[in-house]
Amino acid sequence: MDPRISMITLGVDDLERSVAFYQRLGWPRMDSPPNVAFFTLNGSWLGLYGRQALAEDAGVSSAGEGFAGFALAHNVGSEQEVDAVMAVAVAAGARQVKVPQPVFWGGYSGYFADPDGYLWEVAYNPFCWIGPATGDQS
Repeated sequence: MDPRISMITLGVDDLERSVAFYQRLGWPRMDSPPNVAFFTLNGSWLGLYGRQALAEDAGVSSAGEGFAGFALAHNVGSEQEVDAVMAVAVAAGARQVKVPQPVFWGGYSGYFADPDGYLWEVAYNPFCWIGPATGDQS
């Protein structure tokens, strides 16, 4: 199997609110069928779908609280870019969870939560970074 993540779909409580949040971040929305939204990312897609509907589609319970056991990450090329992306996210309506700061592994990162509480880490990793223009690792 060729390892990849093609799309991440988040189950959201209020689709319109979540779409507005990601649009305020400046993410390009794709044409989508009703009741779902897709955003073009650099090499993949983000899907937003009703939490209950997504759970039903997967055949699981939609109940869930607290930490979901994962965080999404947005890596950038410098500490200054981490601070800038965090500022954009907070201005768009995100809740800052962890102020950007140097981290034990030698990088710099902070966390925000989107309107549904999904955690996003914004990070600068001086050892491995995927560039936005080419997708190349450098």
